[in-house]
Amino acid sequence: MERKKLVLIGPVYPYKGGISHYTSLMYRALSKKHDVTMVSYKMQYPKLLFRKEQKDYQNDSFRIKETEYLIHTANPFNIARVGAYIRRMKPDMVLIQWWHPYFAPCYWILNHIIGREKIVYVCHNVFPHERFPLDKLLTKWVLRGGRGFLLHATEEEKELSSIFPRKRGELLAVDETQNGLGERPKYQMAVTPHPTYHAFRLKNLSKAQARECLEVDEKQRMLLFFGFVREYKGLRYLLEAMGKLQKQDIQLWVVGDFGDDRESYISMIKEKELDGAVRIVEGYVPDDEVEKYFAACDLVVLPYLSATQSGIVQIAYGFEKPVVVTDVGGLPEVVTNGKTGYVVKSADTNALVSAIIKYFEEDKEKEFTENIRKESYRFSWERMSEVIEGFL
Repeated sequence: MERKKLVLIGPVYPYKGGISHYTSLMYRALSKKHDVTMVSYKMQYPKLLFRKEQKDYQNDSFRIKETEYLIHTANPFNIARVGAYIRRMKPDMVLIQWWHPYFAPCYWILNHIIGREKIVYVCHNVFPHERFPLDKLLTKWVLRGGRGFLLHATEEEKELSSIFPRKRGELLAVDETQNGLGERPKYQMAVTPHPTYHAFRLKNLSKAQARECLEVDEKQRMLLFFGFVREYKGLRYLLEAMGKLQKQDIQLWVVGDFGDDRESYISMIKEKELDGAVRIVEGYVPDDEVEKYFAACDLVVLPYLSATQSGIVQIAYGFEKPVVVTDVGGLPEVVTNGKTGYVVKSADTNALVSAIIKYFEEDKEKEFTENIRKESYRFSWERMSEVIEGFL
């Protein structure tokens, strides 16, 4: 395909979080074949709504030097000027990261100024994890102003379809549009797995080196729960499981930022006498600190109660680490049960216990690691670029 002119909108360094990392890696992948302009925010969230620090300057490995920080998401006059600026570029496609209805007014303005025929939304979540009144109305209001949708789970396809009643030719998969009719349908979508994050392997630490950094014995069986601790992520069930695994010489590391319910988790650990079996590393983990936790662990566990997809699985795969996930959202679509990890029933402590014991007792590390390598293309950014080109 000849080089196209693309505009990519979303958070990038120094903004924190998985979507920022994702956007940076998408830019790098697309820039290999196309002319991409990276447009980010001069103000992402008002401090009134997001009181924690939004930026992290500690590690710039995800930095995109060419980024234009233009969008003030709460200033309609600014948004209109940025929309007009993008329209003057005459891009072939504008890719916008979507994950929360807070951005609905901002993106609604961009839709109308740039023109829906140019816009493809990359939906990390169609609806937010933590629902609230009017979220569906706001989501419908803005997404129907785009032309295409890139999704990472079939669960998201179902949610998107609830916004777009399926009519012939209205919401079609990209590969369905190659029908020889010479017409593009009103809406297009593509469902493809979340790509793998290899970019956190900054030092290429071995397991032994990472464990030396963390002062973990080389023979210790180590589980990792990583990321923001929220109720829907099911940590309570994993802690329940740890109570049943105390005789297995297994240690769980909980690494991430807690919300307002932190004390309830601490109390649970004390009540179950898990102080020696559970290690907590609290707070946001800078990019250059991520590697040691994933490189050191044996198994990454995601006991989620709900999900769409998860970047944590793809960070784990980037370190060739097997995972245990629950059967919610798009998680079963990226884990080949019994080959790259285990898929267990959600909210089932015994299922978590069984999967973890099975992994260690049957010594699955070498087999699962090799299987993760074999599936690397399915989760590659090269494949993602090919899917995006389908919208062109």
